[in-house]
Amino acid sequence: MLDPIAARIERYMDLLSARQKLVASNIANADTPGYKTKDIDFRAEFESLVAGAGPRAVEVVGLTTRNDGNNVSLDRESRLLAENALRFSVASHLLRAEIRAVRSAIQGGKNL
Repeated sequence: MLDPIAARIERYMDLLSARQKLVASNIANADTPGYKTKDIDFRAEFESLVAGAGPRAVEVVGLTTRNDGNNVSLDRESRLLAENALRFSVASHLLRAEIRAVRSAIQGGKNL
């Protein structure tokens, strides 16, 4: 493990990965009768993830339900995919910067 900051970034990226899979599952089930949209309470899950627990999916409330009982909104899920990709990109940049800082420290301050 690099350091506590890198460990937290890594856990954050794990949470983003879990959310990406969940959103993809919502999209895949957009035409499944009775399927209910699931998501992650991102703030609560990040706090518990930092503490060592894994993410857990919860049913999303307040969405419009169609006649077949399905409440997946492709617009919402597409927005979440884009948001998640952006967050993952930021986290990976932070992790790369952290790795560069550690590498520089190992090399005695060269390549800052």
